[in-house]
Amino acid sequence: MYEKTTRNILVTVQPFYLEEQSAPEEDRFVWAYRVNIANRGGETVQLLRRHWRITDRLGRLQEVEGPGVVGEQPVLKPGESFEYTSGCPLPTPSGIMVGTYQMTTTGGEHFDIDVPAFSLDSPYDKAN
Repeated sequence: MYEKTTRNILVTVQPFYLEEQSAPEEDRFVWAYRVNIANRGGETVQLLRRHWRITDRLGRLQEVEGPGVVGEQPVLKPGESFEYTSGCPLPTPSGIMVGTYQMTTTGGEHFDIDVPAFSLDSPYDKAN
C-alpha cells in the first residue's frame, strides 16, 4: 500500500498484477490499482482532473491527462472518501506510476494533490 497526504487529503494506492489479462509472450502486462481519496481536512473539495506519469521498465514515459477519474468528478465533504479501481497495461513486466489530481474548493480555489509513486511489479520481471 502506498500513501501520500497533501492539504489534509490522503491518497492511498494498492496495485495488483492481473495475470488473466496479461500475455507475457506478447509483451502485454496489465495491472489494476485501487485508489482511495480521503478528505481529512475541514473544507469540501472536488476532484476535477487527473495527470498520470507512467514509466515502463525501459524508462519510456507515457503521460495521461483528463477530467475526473473513471468518469466521475467526486465531491468530498470533510470526513468523506472516494474509492475507485482502474487499470494500466505496459509492454514491459514492471513500471512505475505517479500523478496528481487537480482539486477545487467550494470557494473556487484550485490546487493539486499528489498521488504517491507506486510500483507495478509482475512475476515476469527478472530484475526482482
